[in-house]
This record gives sequence, C-alpha cells and structure tokens, in this order.
Amino acid sequence: MKVVIIGAGVIGLSCAHYASNKGYEVVVIEGGDGMDNCSWGNAGYISPSHFIPLASPGIVAQGLRWMLSASSPFYIRPKADVSLWKWCWRFYQKATDAEVQKNAPHLDNLLRLSRDLIEDLDRDLGGTIGLSTSGCLMLYKKQATGHHEAELAEEAKKLGWDAFVLSANEVQAMEPNVQLDVLGGVYFPKDAHVHPSLLMNSLREHLVRKGVTFLHHRKVTGFQIEGARVTSVLTDDGAISADSVVLATGASLPALAAKLGQSILVQPGKGYSVTYPEPISMPAHPAILVDDRVAMTPLGDALRVGGTMELGNYGSQINMRRVKPIVAAANAYYPELKLEVPSPEKVWTGLRPCTPDGLPYLGKVPGLSNAIIAGGHAMIGVSMATGTGLLVSEMMEGQQTTIPVQAFRTDRF
Repeated sequence: MKVVIIGAGVIGLSCAHYASNKGYEVVVIEGGDGMDNCSWGNAGYISPSHFIPLASPGIVAQGLRWMLSASSPFYIRPKADVSLWKWCWRFYQKATDAEVQKNAPHLDNLLRLSRDLIEDLDRDLGGTIGLSTSGCLMLYKKQATGHHEAELAEEAKKLGWDAFVLSANEVQAMEPNVQLDVLGGVYFPKDAHVHPSLLMNSLREHLVRKGVTFLHHRKVTGFQIEGARVTSVLTDDGAISADSVVLATGASLPALAAKLGQSILVQPGKGYSVTYPEPISMPAHPAILVDDRVAMTPLGDALRVGGTMELGNYGSQINMRRVKPIVAAANAYYPELKLEVPSPEKVWTGLRPCTPDGLPYLGKVPGLSNAIIAGGHAMIGVSMATGTGLLVSEMMEGQQTTIPVQAFRTDRF
C-alpha cells in the first residue's frame, strides 16, 4: 500500500510512523518546510488530565467576559466570517453538562491510548524526545478556581486517574527550587511532557531512516477520484498516486477537506509561547496556571511559557498585548523568576485547530473508502498524537480500531 499523508505536524508524522511500521510506502506532503507548524512551539504536554472538552459549561459566559479585553486569555477577533460564527453557534450548543458527560469518555479513551503509546515511541526513537513522566500541576490563586479544580480531580478519579488536591505548602514542597505564590493546586502524576522540538526532529529523522519520503514546499491543488476512491493527490508539482490518503493539515484542514467535498468546522486558535534559556530557577514540574490559562514547561535547561486562545485569526503577526499577560502571569505565580517580556522576534506563535465540541476529527471521508481525516486536536495535539497515528493505521486496513472512533466522525456537524 502507498500512503500519502498531507501535513508534517505531529499528527501527520505520527500517522506516518504507524503506517511505516506496517510496511507501507509512505509519502508526506507539506506546504512549507515542516518547521513552522503548531507542533514546535507548544507546551509539550502528554496530558490525560485534559479529558474535559474545550466546549464545557461556564466557558461561554467566561469567554464573553474575556471578550471585553483583547489581552484576555480568550478572545474572538470580530469579523464578518460565516464559518467563524457558525463555529461559535455550534460551540455554544456543545458547551453543556450533557455534552461534556457524553464526550469526555471518548476524549479520555484517546488520551489514555496516547499516554500508553508515548513511552513506546520514546523507546523506538532511542530516548531522544525529552520525555519526562514527572506529572503536571494545576495551580490556582482563587478559591472558586480551587473548588472547580477539586471537582475535576474527583472526575479524574472516576475515570481511574490519580489526582491529588494540594495546599499551598504541599505545592511548595513539590517545588523546592522555586518560590511559589499560589492558593493551592492539583497534581496529576500520570501526566508527562516531551520537548516538542526534540520530538519533531527525532521523529522526522527516524521516518527518513525508515524510508518515508518527504515532499516539502508542495501545494495540494486537488484530488483524482475514481468511483469511491482517491487515486492521486494533485500538487503544484505533479500528481502523486495513492492507495490511501490522510488529511492532517491542522488549522487549514477545512480548505483541504473541501476539495474532497467534505465540509468541516475548524477554527484557528492562535497562541503564543516564549522560551527562556537558563532562567534564574527552574520548576521541577510543568504547570498550568489555571486562573490565567498559562502553561509552564521545563525543557531541559530552558523554560517555556505559553498561552492565550485567539479565535478567527489566521495571521502570523505577533500581538504583544497578548504576550505581556502570559509573562505577567508566570511572574505572579513564580515571583522570583522575574521573567522579562521579550522582543517580538523572540516570541513564537501558532494556530491550534479547534473543533466546536472539543473532539478531534478522526475517520474516513463519507463516500470515499480510502481518504481519512485526522485533525482538530486543538491544544492537545501532542497529547493525542500517538493514539491518532495508531488508529489511522488501523482504519487504512479496515480493521477494528483499538478504541471506538464513532464520536470522532468527520460528518458530525
């Protein structure tokens, strides 16, 4: 079988890994150089604790309050875009207790599968991805936030995950090398993290050694279809024959899927991160600063700080009004770090592919037996990448998937 994967982010490379493991001929097509997608500047979390979908109760009201400020953790850039407002309407419909109760177990299944597989991948790649299994802290300063996080900890326990509610002193005891200013936290010991750049470089080099072909700077212009099968992927540099095709292009997925007659809802969730080499002190654990929606990740000798969600913005320009609150939050929780606001050229930005219900798209294009969509993983693409890759390889063969995938079908909206 010849498999053509469109997209060289972490999802596309994971699909290539599991397809090549089955002995398939694999070709990866990428519109750029593969170095500028959302897989590089993220927090690197492998987080089964993130089982609550983005669309959840209270997020709409909170989002409307945040909408009053362009520097808030969540912002929708107002514009006359039918697809954006259709997405927002669906998001509003899905942000209910009933929808969360229905969707969280499916998200948990995929996160659990991926968490199990990441250590296998680390071994396959010779321990070169910076994998750490130290867990993750959810830190907060507000009592109401602490109450909510404690409730989430109870939900995690119902799913079989360990979760420990900690006082401020207990959190500080877990972080002896850095001063903290928090009310408390929740510790998820099964969470892990990788160094995103190491993961992407190691995985790509591994795939090249296995014979995977990478075609960079290729634009996909269409598809050749015969009956119910895609026979070729058309590019600006010629056609590429295919027995199976995977669409894994992140935030640009809707435009590509439309070339196969599939209409899907994905909006870009723009985020920012700053990486500080050799900070004054280094946290022992990655942490999410819950009140401010900021992520902190120790990456070897460097510390990465990232956050914000700006919907509807496909641009790559750096908005320092959104960067400054990220740094301010880090300094508020870790006052001795005294992180400086960087110059714009030292800020990374990327587009997370967000679906209205917080579940990714993972399944075959209706009416086509050999075209699979794998996208819409939002802020937890690294967390779900290995599981996604395995499931896609199973779909290619038409075999029973390791976990049920009906909830992720591509035509659910």
